[in-house]
Amino acid sequence: MSWEKVKKTLGPGILFASTAIGVSHLIQSTRAGANFGFGLLIFIIAANVLKYPFFEFSARYANATGQSLIDGYKKLGNYAIWLYFIITLCSMFFVSAAVVMVTAGFMDNLFGLSGLWNNFSLFPVALVFLVSVGILISGKFNLLDSLIKIIGMTLLISTLVVFVMTLMKGPTEPIANFKPPGIFEDSSLLFIIALMGWMPIAVDMSTWVSLWTVEKIKSTNYHPSLKESLLDFNLGYWISAFLSICFVTLGAYLIYGTGKSLPTGSVGFADSVIQLYTSTMGNWSYLIIATASFSIMFGTCIGAFDGYARTLHRTTAILFRGIENQENGSRKIYIISLIILAIGSFMVNAFFSGQFKILIDLATTISFLIAPLVAIANFKLVGKKYISQSFLPGRLMRLLSYLGIIFLTGFALFYIYVMFIKN
Repeated sequence: MSWEKVKKTLGPGILFASTAIGVSHLIQSTRAGANFGFGLLIFIIAANVLKYPFFEFSARYANATGQSLIDGYKKLGNYAIWLYFIITLCSMFFVSAAVVMVTAGFMDNLFGLSGLWNNFSLFPVALVFLVSVGILISGKFNLLDSLIKIIGMTLLISTLVVFVMTLMKGPTEPIANFKPPGIFEDSSLLFIIALMGWMPIAVDMSTWVSLWTVEKIKSTNYHPSLKESLLDFNLGYWISAFLSICFVTLGAYLIYGTGKSLPTGSVGFADSVIQLYTSTMGNWSYLIIATASFSIMFGTCIGAFDGYARTLHRTTAILFRGIENQENGSRKIYIISLIILAIGSFMVNAFFSGQFKILIDLATTISFLIAPLVAIANFKLVGKKYISQSFLPGRLMRLLSYLGIIFLTGFALFYIYVMFIKN
């Protein structure tokens, strides 16, 4: 495999990793470590491992067919594409609003913008929407692809440095009479569901990997081999999985047992996360870490907006315009999708203003509840009926898929039991 071919292939996996590292890592993984130490590490590892096949299938299907998973859902039947369209509509505003709220928190922490407009507390949120949508409307996939690589590398290096330094220093001494929270209490169990909902990212967003893979093929005019596509995807996926462990460690070593708690507001939370870095590296690193943290969240925000807009673009083209060929979609639909997404998400932000933690947990929980349906659809599409023999997954991957479906379905049913039946 030549370096030239690798360069033409790399992109969708890194874009996936950058999108994943945002809320699930900076927010949820850090909260898990701060509140429970390493008690929830097994759930984070399980989510990363057992969700893996359904994201890998997205890259596999796109490489095998030159089409996105959304086109594949159409082949499963009209019910499948309609179900996915409804799932997307039900979740996209909450997910996008959560991502924007976190991004705005890191931006406000870095630039102090909210103080400029005291009568408009949503100013940082509105600014994130305007800039993100503006970049995607005026830019191209290649710009997004290049931007994410730079942003992701900056945070990756700084996180690895802090992770190693934190391990060398060891955990902070717990306060006297510290009593750890019970993992099996209802409130803890609900947080675990929310934590796994976006670990490393929501399963319904697996279609984005295929959309980005198809777009990469179009933009480079190069169709990589399956091995090359999976190399790109695996690189991004397992880097994001490892970083989730890094963020749990930061929360567990630097906050757990100290009597401190992470703020519930987005700006305060952003400041606390950045202080985790600076307490280890020194105050000199504040500007570097604050810029890198904001940048990765901004990259997550742009990636999420692009992913949802492409999803709406493709699903509406198939459902309402009868377009089967991916080349025929109008860019107007993409732009309209972006605007609808921005307006709807901003309204959710306005409704949940000041309720940062509630919005994050709601968005991640919704994602986990719909995960089994998407997982089953993805699994079906990598069968003999839809792709050729040379692209089929092996026995181990199929076994892992069955375990993943059981895992996702079991926890979704457990959540329903705790919330609606138990009490």
